[in-house]
Amino acid sequence: MNDTPEQTKAETTSQKAAKNPSSNFEELEDNEEARAESESGKHSNEELEAVYDIPVQVAAVLGQANMKVSQLLKLGRGAVVELDRKVGEPIDVFVNNRLVARGEVVIVDDRLGITMTEIVKISGGK
Repeated sequence: MNDTPEQTKAETTSQKAAKNPSSNFEELEDNEEARAESESGKHSNEELEAVYDIPVQVAAVLGQANMKVSQLLKLGRGAVVELDRKVGEPIDVFVNNRLVARGEVVIVDDRLGITMTEIVKISGGK
């Protein structure tokens, strides 16, 4: 009978456990430690380097407004759209459409920038 590589690997692992039960316990402890580190958010730089070059979209939202299409079509040059924020209120910073921070608008040379004033904690999963 021809065994699949998965079956061969499973048999090898169980054979190792039968020969040396303490090594199986050590592997279990190592796996639990790795899982605990992963769940607590502790990762080595080497582990994180794989994601450093992934591009993300960062957006700073000054405010929002709701309007009907008829109002939108009436907008022209010089029209003012009133936003839901007041002057001095923090703006929202989104990374890949997820709120991650709030901050204040600053001027850097001749460009706009954001000074982060609050990092938003991500609760739970998604």
